[in-house]
Amino acid sequence: MNTGIATVRLAGPDDVDAFKHIRLEALRLEPAAFASRVQDWEALPDEEWQRRVTSGAVFIAFREDEPVGLMGLLREQSAKSRHRATIVMVYVRASERGAGTAKALLDALTRYARQEGILQLELTVSVENPAAQRFYAREGFAEIGRLPAGLIHEGREIDEVMMAKRVGP
Repeated sequence: MNTGIATVRLAGPDDVDAFKHIRLEALRLEPAAFASRVQDWEALPDEEWQRRVTSGAVFIAFREDEPVGLMGLLREQSAKSRHRATIVMVYVRASERGAGTAKALLDALTRYARQEGILQLELTVSVENPAAQRFYAREGFAEIGRLPAGLIHEGREIDEVMMAKRVGP
């Protein structure tokens, strides 16, 4: 059991290796949880990894120097919807679950979102992940709908729960 909460920071250009490490770990260990496939990310050139870590907001949780969690934020680009952003790439290593790492990531992401003028956070979570649904509900997210067959993993259709939370005025 880990003691203390992992350190979370907004990733920058120097964090590409940590980002690549934890993102590929997430896709390998929890393939049904993500829309992306590990093979697609493994094939990315270094320049694309660099772009992905710096073009949006990517938060990485570290225990000492080891990346142990990840959470990204994609802001809507349209003038009428720039007040909204979607939480993506959420992953916390199994050994960190229940230790406050997911909350630390979400808190850092939420502070950042508010500073950027984002008023609403949105996400989707697999119906097969009730622990994540409970976590988001505890953190103030409300279910706003369901996306039938939001993902197809190994030929199996998996519904997704759509959730949102107001974080601004």
